[in-house]
Amino acid sequence: MEKIVFLDRGTIPDHIQLPQPNFTHQWHEYPATSPKQVLKRLQHATIAITNKVTLDAEILSQLPELKMIAIAATGTNNVDLDYCRQHGITVSNIRGYATDSVPEHVVAMMFALRRNLMGYHQDIEAGVWQQTKQFCFFTHPIGDIKSTTLGIIGGGSLGQAVAKLGQALGMAVLFAEHKGQQSCREGYTLFSDVLKQADVLTLHCPLTAQTVHLIGQQELTSMKPSSLLINTGRGGLVDEQALVDALKQGEIGGAGVDVFTEEPADNSNPLVAYADLPNLLLTPHVAWGSDSAIQTLANQLIDNINQFVEGKPQNVV
Repeated sequence: MEKIVFLDRGTIPDHIQLPQPNFTHQWHEYPATSPKQVLKRLQHATIAITNKVTLDAEILSQLPELKMIAIAATGTNNVDLDYCRQHGITVSNIRGYATDSVPEHVVAMMFALRRNLMGYHQDIEAGVWQQTKQFCFFTHPIGDIKSTTLGIIGGGSLGQAVAKLGQALGMAVLFAEHKGQQSCREGYTLFSDVLKQADVLTLHCPLTAQTVHLIGQQELTSMKPSSLLINTGRGGLVDEQALVDALKQGEIGGAGVDVFTEEPADNSNPLVAYADLPNLLLTPHVAWGSDSAIQTLANQLIDNINQFVEGKPQNVV
């Protein structure tokens, strides 16, 4: 009998139905699991489910019965994939579940920043409207999206979906070639050129050793002073302190951030510390989280497990 342990069931809202596997099994779930609790909870587990709980080689080497890790997300950087491949542990992830939710979140951030909605909201709270004694006031620039340029880093399903929305809004779309490359694949533009031309730059690439701080001080300086940076990918893709400095110094026009280097982010994070900046919009890693997207994720998660037990593993990484 398979023993399935979900280490962080709390990452899926309670109102989302989680199907039951279609084979005989034992099911154990925990809202969250600290690093010190992982080993005890996975003792004798044959299938582990994790969204963000780290499963490194040190932990995995002490779990001889573990046969599968079902990641309840797309990102795989919390699991030691090399160890799993070397020791016959199948790892599956979730794919294509948020191709509506994430792009819509990107567009929502883009409009909010381009039209300075946060700045105007803060001004009304501060009483600026009453002081002007006019039917309206203009304390922040308001820009249109149509006829601007959308730069996309990451040409996968999410990047492609964002491109379609951008084109529907009348934006010119540029996909960035890998950083440092001097020649481009068909349909791509040099990374440095995209930074210079984009009015909105949105990140949809994985976090790897090569992409840590993909956007840092040098990249931010090369962007337009009016440009927007939106990150719904992974927090480590952006040097957070450099981003705050760029916003404060007017090197870019605004930023929308849904992901952070450490989550949950506390007041030591420079973005949280300066959350009151009128051109900074923060959300708590929820771009993926429409109800329909999470239900799709839950269904695919259990289907990955069912297919593994049937000897037909899918979405293997």
